[in-house]
Amino acid sequence: MCGIAGIWGTSDRDLVERAMDGLHHRGPDGAGMHVQPNGVLGHRRLAIMDPDGGAQPLYSETRAVAIVANGEIYNFPKLRGALTGRHTFTTTSDNEAILHLFEERGVDTPAALKGMFAFAICDDDHLFLARDPIGIKPLYYGRGVDSAGTPITAFASEMKPLADWVDELTEFPAGTYFDSRAGFVPYYRVPTAPPVDRTVEDHVALVRRGLEDAVASHMMSDVPVGAFLSGGLDSSVIAAIARKHVDELHTFSVGLAGSRDIEAARRVAAHIGSIHHEYLMTPAEVVEKLPEIIHALESFDQDLVRSAIPTYFCSRLAAAHVKVILTGEGADELFAGYAYHKSTSDPATLHRELCRSVSTLHNINLQRVDRLTMLHSIEGRVPFLDTGFIALALTVP
Repeated sequence: MCGIAGIWGTSDRDLVERAMDGLHHRGPDGAGMHVQPNGVLGHRRLAIMDPDGGAQPLYSETRAVAIVANGEIYNFPKLRGALTGRHTFTTTSDNEAILHLFEERGVDTPAALKGMFAFAICDDDHLFLARDPIGIKPLYYGRGVDSAGTPITAFASEMKPLADWVDELTEFPAGTYFDSRAGFVPYYRVPTAPPVDRTVEDHVALVRRGLEDAVASHMMSDVPVGAFLSGGLDSSVIAAIARKHVDELHTFSVGLAGSRDIEAARRVAAHIGSIHHEYLMTPAEVVEKLPEIIHALESFDQDLVRSAIPTYFCSRLAAAHVKVILTGEGADELFAGYAYHKSTSDPATLHRELCRSVSTLHNINLQRVDRLTMLHSIEGRVPFLDTGFIALALTVP
């Protein structure tokens, strides 16, 4: 997990340095920059994979192509195996596989990746940007001018670093890439095929296996991985599966004194044998931290702010112990977990609503998880939103 920023149309590195300063919390482990006559790419690094050798920008063998990337590529081992022999890898970073894959597949690269990502690739006269299918990782863009008045395109992982010098700041669409020669092109849509008629036992077996595979892939890391544990079903299932893959799993919960969720999380932690940490918030502390939460969240939406409060405190708690955290986001959207779903009696209508809600997570729950975890320099991962698992879950009637 990192932060990226860049401009296209000028080599004014001061603009990108300003943007990178505003992304320091996303990447306190290092910074790098690529400068060429018509563009600048900047990177702030949170070292998760190859902590010693994975600094960015990364370059092709001839240094003709450069990449800055934010996120994790969970099929990186498979991609690297297929590319080794035709390319020279200088790191064990998963993002180097994106670069070499792009050299071979060009605009088809994003569709071949399994993971969460936002990245920028450039060569002498070409800029390519892409965002992951669901929009787990953020990206924003807009138009502006450099110090000489030259029109430019700018982009960054958050809005704040661009807000004072970019006009018409816009969220980069999820499941889309931008090619400076062809414009914006969607490459992914949430599957809308109707549910599949299977036995209950078959559905249960497939969902169990699919989720276990998704969690296993999301455990990929060269640094410690933990899990948020609210005491609810979604986070409890993720934590229980994750516990099978590590000798020690740290879990984290927050709440007010006397909270039933805190007690439920304790029971789950004891059951799965995790090293459990909890923090009791006070109403006064919540009020005190609201300005910081809203600033990090980049939204005044009251529902989003309310749900961001526990994420803020839980991320702060987790940051003292781990650099990667698993969360349960996406389960309610995939399996009709919200109260309003119960009022929908028509199965086809409900299915359409689930598909719609998954496709809009990028600027709701995923924005909350990204901003509040990255505020504390930890990486949030969402196994329920693995694209393979999404396709499977939406086949359940």
